Amino acid sequence: MSAVSPCGVRLAGTGSAVPPRVLHNRDLERMMDTTDEWITQRTGIRERRICDPRTEGTFTLGRDALARALDEAGMKGSDLDLIICGTCTPEMACPSNACRIAAALDATPAAAFDLTAACCGFVYSLNVGESLIRSGRFRSVGVIGVDAMSTAIDYDDRSVSILFGDAAGAAVLVRDDDPGKGCIYQRMHADGRGWASLYIPRREQEVPADDRENPIRLGCLRMNGREVFKFAVNRFRETVEDALAGTGLSVDDVAQFVCHQSNLRIIEAARERIGIPSEKMPVNIDRFGNSSAGSAGLLLDQLRKDGKCGAGDTVVVVAFGGGMTWASSVWRL
Repeated sequence: MSAVSPCGVRLAGTGSAVPPRVLHNRDLERMMDTTDEWITQRTGIRERRICDPRTEGTFTLGRDALARALDEAGMKGSDLDLIICGTCTPEMACPSNACRIAAALDATPAAAFDLTAACCGFVYSLNVGESLIRSGRFRSVGVIGVDAMSTAIDYDDRSVSILFGDAAGAAVLVRDDDPGKGCIYQRMHADGRGWASLYIPRREQEVPADDRENPIRLGCLRMNGREVFKFAVNRFRETVEDALAGTGLSVDDVAQFVCHQSNLRIIEAARERIGIPSEKMPVNIDRFGNSSAGSAGLLLDQLRKDGKCGAGDTVVVVAFGGGMTWASSVWRL
């Protein structure tokens, strides 16, 4: 398509998917030196969903989430011009999850690609998809955030494994004649200097010298908890405050703050510093853990299904994660 007149972007539908298997803190007690109480106090997590590697993964979760978003939008896969899949745990390096999902949903010949921004995957993808529609190059985009973190976790280690679960969230974006509808403000940032605070090394040479004694297996997630906590609390607050300042909105103007579910202590620390009521910054981390790129999309879908946000509302979506990355997306629904 060539460039067209100014337009808006409508969030036509959302969907989500989680595996049926629940991994409770009590299950982790039998696997490692930890307790339900210890995990809950430090993270707010009581259980998380885990894929069966024989039949489930980021392809199946992403496919199902987008299929549900399309169903809510009253659309078919063939109505999409583009699929963007935010993930850091793709099933294969090639082809992309997005290409396989496009085939499964009969979206061919829609363009399709994966985007890697760790826990920011859904927000980055949402911003890219919205911008491409607003540019006039695409009319409909399927956006997915999905991760199967259980495939990158060493369950012999308690420092990281207690945090993560598997989930997908998706959204269908379509062109709208109202230019005031859609994303009214967005930011995407990264600071690669801090990459070693949260990373998945595949080879010995990718491990920094000061992390060589780390017992976590290669191919599994490693995290400097102290550095990540400090980064997350500061960037979380700054990102929300920037979104409000950049739009001229107050906390009262926002229906929901949809935040990446990293750690309840991080979320609560930022919420209290900004002064956001708890009902406007909901959490589901107690039931789903940190599902990385799946987190924000899963929560957004649940809030919409529960009637907590809808047409005419303003929502602020924020995330932060490995890279290190952080992003915001302010939407007028």
